[in-house]
Amino acid sequence: MTHSPLLAPYELGRLHLPNRIVMAPMTRLRAADDGTPLPVVADHYAQRASAGLIVTEGIWPSSRGQAGWRMPGLETEDHIRGWRAVTEAVHAAGGRIVAQLMHGGRHGHPLARIDGDVPAGPSAVPVPGDVHVPGGKVPAPQPRTMTVEDVERAVHDHVLAARNAVEAGFDAVELHGANSYLIHQFLADNTNLRDDRYGRGSVRDRIRFPLEVVTAVADAVGADRTALRLSPGNPQEGMVERNPGPVYRALVEEVDRIGLAYLHLIDDDHYPALTDLRPLWHGTLIANVGENRDATTKEGGEAVLHEGLADLVSYGRAYIANPDLPERFAVDAPLNEIDAAHLYGHGARGYTDYPTLAPPRPTEPAGLAASAGTH
Repeated sequence: MTHSPLLAPYELGRLHLPNRIVMAPMTRLRAADDGTPLPVVADHYAQRASAGLIVTEGIWPSSRGQAGWRMPGLETEDHIRGWRAVTEAVHAAGGRIVAQLMHGGRHGHPLARIDGDVPAGPSAVPVPGDVHVPGGKVPAPQPRTMTVEDVERAVHDHVLAARNAVEAGFDAVELHGANSYLIHQFLADNTNLRDDRYGRGSVRDRIRFPLEVVTAVADAVGADRTALRLSPGNPQEGMVERNPGPVYRALVEEVDRIGLAYLHLIDDDHYPALTDLRPLWHGTLIANVGENRDATTKEGGEAVLHEGLADLVSYGRAYIANPDLPERFAVDAPLNEIDAAHLYGHGARGYTDYPTLAPPRPTEPAGLAASAGTH
């Protein structure tokens, strides 16, 4: 049995985490056409309840923020009931689970959206390349530029979804401000070309929408139930941030005053987010060091904790194929391989069918074993 710092307990506000291993959010497309999570989703997350903390896949807060077909939502009563089945299964298995609220902004396509409308972002800048729709791929549409009323409505949508998450039994919500989604689009250079109070090229205006969302959600459900994920400098989906430092330092300094449950920070080779922003953050910090790099290893996570760059470490790819990841780390067991062909199917294959370590066989009392040998 290894004495890894990843396996040390941690007190996250009112939540006792048995270890410092976090399951990172990962899109898996196991929702019905209306965005209700399928029953197999409860099985998937309950299997991974030994994680210190689970963060769900991105969940759209309203149909206006739907980024793709078969992605789940948290807008309707059916959505709430579907997610309540998930949280009850995770809690029954002894786990803790956070809902990640992910507004797609410019992401999406009318053919893959419930409302059949054109997505809207800070500016009319399309996602480069093709996007998935039912039946294949098509060129990404040019998004509509959000009006000020659209921006205000997006803040309100996040608040309603956060309240729905609490009603569904989630322990907290994580606002997705990373990986090219709406909050990130307001922060980046090439996706925010606005000339109003949500843009104009100034740092203060660029961080206005993220701050409004965080503040409104924290006011609605409590700062201790609210978290934020950021990926400074992440170039995914054509995002451009030429000088992330000033923007993210200003944002983190402001958000730090709110007293959130945690900050989930993605490190990237384009910008050393952990080393630059960690001194500005006085609460719990979750680090993700595998995005756009090789998958994080046990040793890589341990190094982050040893260096004091974070309190917890999130794992993505390792959790796809290893529902018992903490148990495997504890005994240095090998990891399962990912079934890449079924990552985004709609059933159990490649989702809930990965093997776990065999439980140890009970040891027979010595006297019983000896007497059994005399017959």
